[in-house]
Amino acid sequence: MRVSLVGELDLATVPTLDACLAELREAGFRQLIVDLSRLEFIDSTGLQLLLQYDAEARQDGFSLSLIPGPAVVQRVFEITGTLALLSFIDA
Repeated sequence: MRVSLVGELDLATVPTLDACLAELREAGFRQLIVDLSRLEFIDSTGLQLLLQYDAEARQDGFSLSLIPGPAVVQRVFEITGTLALLSFIDA
């Protein structure tokens, strides 16, 4: 299942994405793709949520992949050293 994000992933919007991803997991989806290509901003809470779901995917055996965002978004992953930790795929 592909989830496309638009705008900002921050303290105000993280609960919405968290609820969406949790609902998809509860529905039995084994492969989640989060599309960051239309994201304009991501803060530490957004990054933390993605890292949390990545850790759960590794533990529970489901797949979480990310479609890269624009340079400003990808820069957050580069600066925090998390770029290599997450599974980025081509769109």
